[in-house]
Parts: sequence; structure tokens; C-alpha cells
Amino acid sequence: MSRFAPHHAPALSPDEADAVRRALTAGDITVFADGTAYRLPDAARDAVLDLLGRLGRGESVTVTSAEDVLTVAQAAELAGISHSYVRKLTDLGTWPVAYRGTHRRIRREDVLAWVAAQKKGGRGTDPDPGAAAG
Repeated sequence: MSRFAPHHAPALSPDEADAVRRALTAGDITVFADGTAYRLPDAARDAVLDLLGRLGRGESVTVTSAEDVLTVAQAAELAGISHSYVRKLTDLGTWPVAYRGTHRRIRREDVLAWVAAQKKGGRGTDPDPGAAAG
């Protein structure tokens, strides 16, 4: 369930791959954005190092994102509503849903946006306000 298309990078030329390999071996890893050096959090650093390592071995790579998706039970717990109400919200299209087989998967960001709207008084999106108590 990603909103963004994957990006595919072909394998580097042997010279480029060798340069990446040498930089990784030397530990010369610095991330710059707009001329400013940034220290990446460990998880991001590991992902970047893995990507560079693959390119350094001459592999082509595809980068894609994986959104945080929830089961019906997890979405219900996060939103503080019943499982049946979650199913109703997905059936009505209030929350976009993807299916893995017969199992519904709901993006965390959609649940959190809905909860925020409810707190702001956006209860007009509720198909059945009484169902939230169930």
C-alpha cells in the first residue's frame, strides 16, 4: 500500500561501483542536503548503507516505500472504536482499505487523520455516531 511509485536505478558502471565500494570501505559516508551535513538516525543510515552496498556490488536496485498498515483490530484500538465500526467506515469508503486476501488493511495515517477530524468536531463524517460506542 504505497502512494508512491517505486524508483528503479540501473546498475552503476564498473568504475562508479568501484568508487562507491571504496567510499564505503573508507567509511566516508556523509549525507548533505542543501549544503548542510546531516547525521542520519540509525535505521535511515542502515537503509542508505544497504542501498549503497548493493550499488557498490554492481547490482541494480528498486526503492519503494512501505506504509504503516493496520489490521481491523489495530485500527479499532488506535481510533478507540469497535471492530464493526471500522468495517463500516471501510465499507462506506470513509477509510480507504486494501485487501490482503480477505483481510482488510488500513493506513495508520488515515486512521489518525480521521481521529483528528473527530476531535475537531468533524463528526459529520460519521455514518453512524452511535456505533462508536459499540
